[in-house]
Amino acid sequence: MVEIRYFAAIADAVGKDRETLEFPAGATIADLRATLSASYGPDLDKMLSVCAYLIGDELTRDLGVALSPQVDVLPPFAGG
Repeated sequence: MVEIRYFAAIADAVGKDRETLEFPAGATIADLRATLSASYGPDLDKMLSVCAYLIGDELTRDLGVALSPQVDVLPPFAGG
């Protein structure tokens, strides 16, 4: 089980700030994106393509990175 936490525009798009999903061992960010796109529609994939993903202590956009028990989905933030 993987706890997915959503922030900002992604949380608005999915209508929640977190959910728990089941993935097989070795699942990657690409698997997460495919699952979310299938659940919430292809427009979400456009948003996910510009997001960063916090896996443990690593912030990444690499789709090949394996999922951890908690993944934060972080859209680009404006501000300064």
